[in-house]
Amino acid sequence: MRSDEAGTQSSVSADLGVKRYDRLTAIAKVPAQPGPGVRAGGGPAWPQDLTVPDGTEPRGLAWWKAADPAWRPAEAALAAAEDARVILPDGPEYEELRGWLEERDVPCRVSRYWEEAGQVGTVNDTGGRTELVTAGPEGAAPAAGPWAVAARDAFAAQWDALEELPEGDADTYVPVGALVPADWAELLPHPSFNPVQAAAVPEVLEGRGHLVVVAPTGAGKTPIGMVAALEAYARGRKAAWLVPQRSLTDELDRELQLWRSRGLRVVRLTGEAAVDTELIRSADVWVATTEKFEAICRAGSLRDSLAEVGCLVVDEIHLLGDPTRGAVLEALLARVREDSAGTRIVGLSATVANAEEVARWLGARLVRTTWRPTRLTWQLPLLDPVDETDWAARAAVRTGATVRIARQVTDDGGSVLVFCGSKRRVRSTALALAADRGVSTVGVDADDAEAVERLCTGAGVRLHYRDWPYKREAEQAFRAREADVLVATSTVAAGVNLPARAVIVSDTTLGMDRVEVSMVQQMFGRAGRIGAGEREGWAFLLTDPAERAHWQARLAAGYTVRSRLADHVADHLLAEAVQQRLSTLEEAESWWAGTFAAYQGHDSVEPLHEAAKFLASVGCLRPAADEDRLEPSALGRLTSRFMVDAVLADDLATALRRAPVPDDPLAAEDLLAELLSTCLPVLEQAPFTERAKAALRETGRAAAEEPDTPLGPARAEAPASADDEQGPRAGDLARAVLLLAAHRPALFRGRPAYVLGIPVDSMTGILEEARRYLAWLGAQGPLGTVHPWVAVVAADLSLRIRWRTLGAGRGAGRLLWMCERMATAPLAPGLVPRMWKAARARGIDAPDWNGTTPPGDCAISRDGYRALLAERVTGTCLTLQGEEVRVWAPPGAAIRLWSGAATTLHIADGEETTLLLPPAGPADAGDGYRGAAVFTRGDRLASGWLEAYAALRA
Repeated sequence: MRSDEAGTQSSVSADLGVKRYDRLTAIAKVPAQPGPGVRAGGGPAWPQDLTVPDGTEPRGLAWWKAADPAWRPAEAALAAAEDARVILPDGPEYEELRGWLEERDVPCRVSRYWEEAGQVGTVNDTGGRTELVTAGPEGAAPAAGPWAVAARDAFAAQWDALEELPEGDADTYVPVGALVPADWAELLPHPSFNPVQAAAVPEVLEGRGHLVVVAPTGAGKTPIGMVAALEAYARGRKAAWLVPQRSLTDELDRELQLWRSRGLRVVRLTGEAAVDTELIRSADVWVATTEKFEAICRAGSLRDSLAEVGCLVVDEIHLLGDPTRGAVLEALLARVREDSAGTRIVGLSATVANAEEVARWLGARLVRTTWRPTRLTWQLPLLDPVDETDWAARAAVRTGATVRIARQVTDDGGSVLVFCGSKRRVRSTALALAADRGVSTVGVDADDAEAVERLCTGAGVRLHYRDWPYKREAEQAFRAREADVLVATSTVAAGVNLPARAVIVSDTTLGMDRVEVSMVQQMFGRAGRIGAGEREGWAFLLTDPAERAHWQARLAAGYTVRSRLADHVADHLLAEAVQQRLSTLEEAESWWAGTFAAYQGHDSVEPLHEAAKFLASVGCLRPAADEDRLEPSALGRLTSRFMVDAVLADDLATALRRAPVPDDPLAAEDLLAELLSTCLPVLEQAPFTERAKAALRETGRAAAEEPDTPLGPARAEAPASADDEQGPRAGDLARAVLLLAAHRPALFRGRPAYVLGIPVDSMTGILEEARRYLAWLGAQGPLGTVHPWVAVVAADLSLRIRWRTLGAGRGAGRLLWMCERMATAPLAPGLVPRMWKAARARGIDAPDWNGTTPPGDCAISRDGYRALLAERVTGTCLTLQGEEVRVWAPPGAAIRLWSGAATTLHIADGEETTLLLPPAGPADAGDGYRGAAVFTRGDRLASGWLEAYAALRA
């Protein structure tokens, strides 16, 4: 009756220890077929993105999970089964059940914290044989086909995870000096390599080809990347280390501090950090986000330094399949993979189901292991059913289950990491956990950060998400075990290393989107980390009855990397053209053929041709006599350099072209805020709390005026509008944030924690995304591709947003631009505020001073400073006289004239001249709004109401 062999094999298909049962037997299988919309056993549709597995199971299986000490399996089923097993809790109340099973020679394994009940097998309670069937607790309707296969594989994974732990595995560790040169040992974090590292390091050192190392989350892949970087350094080449998030660059940068102390030049590059080209050129190791590295590639000024990169370490290379970051990573790797003689790729990946496919595409050797330093058992506790339309009830049942499981673990002396799908859920769940510990939370506003922090801290519960003002204190408290519960968003899973005994994934969605399986795996990987001093970890994903089977299927199948490049073809086709890596459609087709997308079967070139047509139609590619030529325009180079989405950018530009020309600065800034907040998904979908909604309404009422005093919110009262009664619309929070930055910058002066009750950190994403598109619009002034008013206002506003902590008002953009250029990019964070304050103290409101002596803090050379002075529009004269404009502008400057929406472009020759205004169209709503503007590469000056942007007004 017993058959334990199936549970002791080592073939693994997911980061969770999932063992595909069909790989554990010598049974021939029908090739699995993709099955969109396939329904199994009359149940729900099988997920379209998963392959439908073959449900054939010839053996007599009877596998149970018990969560009731009074439960007993049917004697007839035990007698008929070839393979019977039971998983149950490890508690004194279950001793009688364990004894009953032992008497009948039924294998059982126990878990310290067990929540699941159910069964899967081919033997029914009367001993009869059936097809493979699974049933949940309390007589839930059985399911067959692929759902039963998923249940079988999930049980096998849990069974294997609960195998008795060996006494120790110290003998599997290898001294560092046995595998790497002695002088490297002091640069590595530990004196010995664990089994994963010991298997991978020789592969790193023995060859120069691409390498992919696949191991579970928490297995210790960072030292492998370190060895790869040191190997490149030893060959006299640079190493670039790519990570997916800024928080990871922080952590890795701290780990590499030892390298700096030993003389290696390590430079950290993120979206927040400016690029110091000289520092990059002289560095031995770059630590960068994928997006920042791609931006450097697109800039072109560091092409010679890029050629010196001998090793590209890609952390979390499985994020090729990430909806947000995957396309950029794939385009970058497609570019590098062909040049293995020049740059070697060393990819570090969590366990994925198609690791071989990723490695084959890269032409890489694959090192794969299932070892992790702690045992991990994962479960899918079933939530009580509630009305699907009652969001409050759904949240309450999840919170209740979270509190119950957390209490069980912490009462046992353990620590718990809880993941929630939104910031508000983090706060409300933390309050519920504090209330369970006796803290009175009645009437506490979950949006009151100070109150939430105070109450939860007193209960040993801390909170963490990107813009939580107390996140650093939370990290320290959780690491020091001053708090035994940390409630967080997914940023902790992918970034900060905070191990715990148990992980509870409380929500299966992030905002409105389903959590990616890879993210759940990363969350689970935080359980039982070796740094916590424990060898076991428990992970729980809370699921409701409607979704449990889907999640079990996804986790049993494991995470499959799927290309995301097809969703962003235009952006990356343009980037390749800008970098002069292709110039014809034929070369573009060759590039596409080398992508992971094409490798996975997306080999049609039709989307590529459509993308080329789109880029040409929006002006990013120049018209060419040869239709197969792909030559980037100035707008295309600008679009690629700013890394704006070409489709979204065109939507924004089109909306601006269709909008009437404003007649004053306030209307212009309001229009930009409105269109940015509705055209950009990051802004349109920005969530907001009840407190933020109230502040938003106040901002909307105050936006009709233009006060900007250091006293805070405008005090003018306004009657409630229809919009107030309807509530905020999509994009309203982003619009309100942009209006605050534009109209009332004094509120941001001095880095306040809150503005009108809204955490300033929560505005960062909105402001930075808007700033990037505003800078893109502002840079188009000399090109003539947007209306002059758009370029003038956007350029000013983008700089004011970047330096918002200075509280600079309208018209400050020109002086801020001058300060940036004098400071140089890497020194700008420290020097720009200092130079700004010095200029304002002397009454300087624009960069139009006389003299050629650089200011004291100027970081550029005298020659550079003189060249910068020549870039100014200082001395420009614009005089409108009827249908004419009298103009003097610096040689080479772009002169833009307009009548309503009609514009013309002229190039200045350094001589005073008279130009005709263009005629307005017959149906032009902006007819009568006429003006002129002058643009240099970075400076600008305009007439009429746009004079408000020439200098800062008192």
